[in-house]
Amino acid sequence: MAVKLFHKVYPSSNSTEYLFILHGLFGMLDNWHNIARKLSEHINVVTVDQRNHGKSPHTDAMSFELMAEDLALLMSDLGIEKASILGHSMGGKTAMKFADLHPDKLNKLIIVDIAPKKYRPGHIIYFEAFKSIDFSKCESRKDADQALTKVESNFSIRQFLLKNLEKADRGYKLKLNISSIEAFYPKMIDELDFHWLINLPTLFIDGAKSGYISDSDKLEIEEVFTDVSFESIADAGHWVHAEQPEAFFNATLAFLQ
Repeated sequence: MAVKLFHKVYPSSNSTEYLFILHGLFGMLDNWHNIARKLSEHINVVTVDQRNHGKSPHTDAMSFELMAEDLALLMSDLGIEKASILGHSMGGKTAMKFADLHPDKLNKLIIVDIAPKKYRPGHIIYFEAFKSIDFSKCESRKDADQALTKVESNFSIRQFLLKNLEKADRGYKLKLNISSIEAFYPKMIDELDFHWLINLPTLFIDGAKSGYISDSDKLEIEEVFTDVSFESIADAGHWVHAEQPEAFFNATLAFLQ
């Protein structure tokens, strides 16, 4: 059953069209604030927390089909018949599944640093950290950051992960429904199945230093997405929009216009 997603609307005085932005695993709508605000000068933007993330409902059930239906419900509630979607990583797979299930509701599709293929598990250490660290004993975010250093040395990634904490009566607690997300994880990284060819204008953006989308992946993508183009952002890894925001914004806007 679809759930009502927590979301934020960035209205535009220059357009009647809409763009929905879907974050990746362990992300939330706040991650996209700067990009959304800038894009709203040209198009209405809606950012969302996908189910079991951020402030959206926690559910036992989780699948790309359900997350696509969550988005369809939000579009209906907002009175939006047709929109474009931008999805990063896990959100990119949600966007692809939405295109498969609801092509009539889409104008354009932007997929950021993810292919519809099967990936090796690369987030197990984060699941273990979220489950094993007692954040209620952390008196400050600095304490929580220190606890995470045992599994992640990269400061930026730790700060990204720490956004999933909120103040509790004692210390901090997770916003994430970590058990449901972990149960879904094998399907999350599995290959997507498509019922039809996707005939919508589609842009795949990748980080040149990421490795998430290979040349052979592009050939397979072209077998499903019949109107597809590719853009590689130099000096960017998986978090393309955060590492090279200006280049990412320019590529996104050029495609939408």
